[in-house]
Amino acid sequence: MSRLYVARNPRVAARSLDGEMMIMSGRDSTLFTLNKTATILWQSADGTTPLDEIVERRICPQFEVEPAEALQDAERLARELASHEILQISQEPIPQWNPPAGESR
Repeated sequence: MSRLYVARNPRVAARSLDGEMMIMSGRDSTLFTLNKTATILWQSADGTTPLDEIVERRICPQFEVEPAEALQDAERLARELASHEILQISQEPIPQWNPPAGESR
């Protein structure tokens, strides 16, 4: 089985409010409210940590859920967020774009 890597899209606006993330899609200005599980996924999506490790280390300890079931749910959620261009998904680590000094995103 290949591993999936997830990264936040740098072109979205995101704010935390009472432990949940409010995210506005840069594509169509749709506003999303992520529940606590989705917020953990979003905050952990660094492009270098595989999705299964995010589930095992960050989601399973906080919620009473079987790792295999949690991974299935996390993959489904990640693909849904990717379909709205909120997350990026890859089978290889996703390098984060760092602008040259003096240039902003």
